[in-house]
Amino acid sequence: MSDQLPDRLSTDPRSPYYNADVLSRDVGIRFKGVEKNNVEEYCVSEGWVRLAVGKTVDRKGNPLTIKLKGKVEPYLQK
Repeated sequence: MSDQLPDRLSTDPRSPYYNADVLSRDVGIRFKGVEKNNVEEYCVSEGWVRLAVGKTVDRKGNPLTIKLKGKVEPYLQK
């Protein structure tokens, strides 16, 4: 597998952008120059991340998220 990360990636297994192979390699996200560890989904080309809001969940048990726009830099942690 190459070190090239996908343009869009999600941690939700029901999403079409979910990729277990990539997620198993420990992907890190830098958003607007700050490390984020609560990213549920990102898109580099559109410039947004979807962050989990605390430990709050909806009635189906999914985390509540907020979508923020800015520069997204995914990388592989070592």
